[in-house]
Amino acid sequence: MAGLLEGKCTLITGASSGIGRAAALSFAREGAKLTIGDIMTEAGEETVGLVKKAGGQAHFVKCDVSKAAEVDAMIEAAVKKYGRLDCAFNNAGYEGKTLHIAEETEEDWDKVMAIDLKGVFLCLRAEIRQMIKQGGGGAIVNTASTAGLVGSHGMPAYTAAKHGVVGLTKVAGLEYSKAGIRVNAVCPGVIDTPMVERLVAGRPKVDARLTGVEPIGRKGKPQEIAEAALWLLSDYASFVAGFAMAVDGALTAQ
Repeated sequence: MAGLLEGKCTLITGASSGIGRAAALSFAREGAKLTIGDIMTEAGEETVGLVKKAGGQAHFVKCDVSKAAEVDAMIEAAVKKYGRLDCAFNNAGYEGKTLHIAEETEEDWDKVMAIDLKGVFLCLRAEIRQMIKQGGGGAIVNTASTAGLVGSHGMPAYTAAKHGVVGLTKVAGLEYSKAGIRVNAVCPGVIDTPMVERLVAGRPKVDARLTGVEPIGRKGKPQEIAEAALWLLSDYASFVAGFAMAVDGALTAQ
């Protein structure tokens, strides 16, 4: 039986760890040919090695998603390697500092926006252009967050950026679904990733609070987000477009 992404040339950004790495392994398991884009070369190459060890196909391209030239070069490298681009998971992100609005710095705000919102826009733009150039058709998933659906205390820049990702996803779904390009988003809750580890490092009360907000009673696993993204990219989700899917243990159901 063919995999859900069998033979699909698929790009993943932010795949050096966490959700992105889990996605790389899940997508490869389902037959995808992967381009791994990340600013962290060593960790990105490590992901490629794990994919190959598991029997999959992957190559690494260093890319800062906040820079248009580097994003365009990443897409060109993917197409040069595999001949086309069928799917993309725009997952690269940065959490920023834990600050209230009155404490937020312009520097932190700009960095979060550059990576989490502008980066998604630049990737989305380049991917859609390539898919249209090929004649249309394709699937894209953006990583938003439950912070893109509700407010997130102490994370004003991140929350604003992720709300922007949800809005961008809806617009792309409206504009390109007739071209056969489906654009959706996953909105993870509190997931056990290096990003969350950085947020709670040395702060056990914060760790307990983050776990406590999850009605399911635990943090999510990177694999659980990866599997949701996999489904959205697959043909099983052929009538799903412009949708922001909460994968959050009922966090936003409260």
